[in-house]
Amino acid sequence: MKFLVGSSLLIASWFSVAQSAAERSDLNLRSGVTDISAQVYNLHMLMFWICVVIAVAVFGVMFFAMFKHRKSTGHKPANFHENVKVEIAWTIVPFLILVGMAIPAASTLQDMEDTTKPDMTVLVTGSQWKWHYKYMENEVEFFSVLATQREQIENKFTKGENYLLEVDRPLVIPTGQKVRFLITSDDVIHSWWVPDFAVKKDANPGFINEAWTRVNEPGIYRGQCAELCGKDHGFMPVVVIAKEPAEYYKWINEQEQIAIKRKEEEQRLLAMNMSMDELMKQGQQTYNAVCAACHQPNGEGLPGVFPSLKGSALILNDKQAHIDIIVNGRAGTAMQSFSKQLTMSEIAAVVTYTRNAWNNNTGDMVQAKDVNAIMVGE
Repeated sequence: MKFLVGSSLLIASWFSVAQSAAERSDLNLRSGVTDISAQVYNLHMLMFWICVVIAVAVFGVMFFAMFKHRKSTGHKPANFHENVKVEIAWTIVPFLILVGMAIPAASTLQDMEDTTKPDMTVLVTGSQWKWHYKYMENEVEFFSVLATQREQIENKFTKGENYLLEVDRPLVIPTGQKVRFLITSDDVIHSWWVPDFAVKKDANPGFINEAWTRVNEPGIYRGQCAELCGKDHGFMPVVVIAKEPAEYYKWINEQEQIAIKRKEEEQRLLAMNMSMDELMKQGQQTYNAVCAACHQPNGEGLPGVFPSLKGSALILNDKQAHIDIIVNGRAGTAMQSFSKQLTMSEIAAVVTYTRNAWNNNTGDMVQAKDVNAIMVGE
């Protein structure tokens, strides 16, 4: 009896040590920072150990039989065709094992898909190659774009700790509250994935998928697009900052005030004109931040993929069509609408810049009021 108790304690201790090591391993799933991610991790480990036990039992019996009944010891091969009891056993036993595994799996999957009664909702929209977040209960929305320096990508600078996993504007959510994500796409299929939340949901154009999380610990959590979505798929990270509720509400109120001031500033700019120098300076900054990834810093694009802006007939001639394609995008191409991502003054500046950079030299100046006219259909 003492031997059995001691053996049981030894086995339990070994499993505990093995699980603790697995939680720390970079090769295993992470336990995450939510109750659901902990459930997923525990389910994963349960299935893993069940598979280990099955493998040890099956291969143990197989190798024992091969060794014990090998020809060199004088054993003769048995000659039989069928055994009803064995047939029944190896049908029923796997069935019972699968049912036993399905019960906890079904429970975890049900909890993962339960998006009812959220405390807040965020609309997540993927596009090539960035994420747009809209807080449904507040007047706050913004794009989240890769912030890793181009020089790091081109191996000119040393790569940072969070290389390709840093953005200019992270998603901010409160801790201890149920946050529902409505996930969709503007163009191709993307996948919004944050490992620490155990959330990975496809963003399909024309459809809305749902996911949710309740983060227990404040912190910064990183993920990325997990669906091959085109040329810059690897440059589409996800960064979420979880704040204590008091800090979160302070932040969201500040963002609402910023949005209000931005709208007021847009209205002010409609009544004034910027100089060519001002337009070119702001236009170059906007172009390098938003446009250069596709059309290249020199404006020559990528042949067969992204058109050249240098010497383009559209840019050299049709100013209205040039503004329109930036405001509304072009269906069936990678050129998306920037009306939500850029302000009217930024669009005016980048149009002015591309019409006068790289020896285009049209001399055209575009103001915020010209962009507004396209937006309102005048």
